[in-house]
Amino acid sequence: MTNNQFSVYGTGPSVPALRNKQLMKEILTPWYFVDLPVMDYGIVRDLQNQIVSGKIAGTLGAEVVIWVEHHPVFTIGRHGGKENLMVSEDFLQKQNIPVIAAERGGKITFHGPGQLIAYPIVDLQKIGLRVPEYVNLLEQVMIQTSQEFSVQAGRKPAHPGIFTENGKLVSVGIAIRHGISFHGFSLNVNVALEPFQWIHPCGLRDIKITSLHQEAGLPLNLKMVQRSAHHHLCSLFGIEAVEVDFSELETI
Repeated sequence: MTNNQFSVYGTGPSVPALRNKQLMKEILTPWYFVDLPVMDYGIVRDLQNQIVSGKIAGTLGAEVVIWVEHHPVFTIGRHGGKENLMVSEDFLQKQNIPVIAAERGGKITFHGPGQLIAYPIVDLQKIGLRVPEYVNLLEQVMIQTSQEFSVQAGRKPAHPGIFTENGKLVSVGIAIRHGISFHGFSLNVNVALEPFQWIHPCGLRDIKITSLHQEAGLPLNLKMVQRSAHHHLCSLFGIEAVEVDFSELETI
């Protein structure tokens, strides 16, 4: 435990126990992994909703993970409105940064190029996890990914996401529809941090936002970080990644 009271393991379900629970399966469960280019938030939100609808209808049985970066955007979750904006909407229009409502939990955050975003779209009952266990594993993916780049990060009591001693590194926000979890997490790799100063990130005042680049003190390649996160996600969830491209996913 550090002076800033973040813990690498935090509280909640035992991560090793959860990992063993998944690895008890005789074979690894295949999940579809889709790697998208930098895209508008609204397009990917609509894609998630289509996948969720397919899973609810039974036309898509596999779990799906979308990797993506977004063009600059502020998104507002179910628990926080525009009161967390510290600048005018006219100012944001001049910066060409929209403000979009999202189904996920949490309050306001910023997305932009240089931020690694993962949207796992999974049937929680099918994979045998309750919501706290699932979120715990997503957070652990980011903790172990950060450690690979010599950055010590962990949880803070009562605050979702992952923190270093210098600030918040990862935001986590999910939505649940008919037992299907969607949305996910965003890891600041080398994203511009200035826009975070225009909001109360996640509704928290006097909080600093940091990045892997800032913490490690050296340039980092986002795709390299993504490969690390991909590895830890597969390991912790006990899954096999099946790479599909966007057109294949549409066909499926």
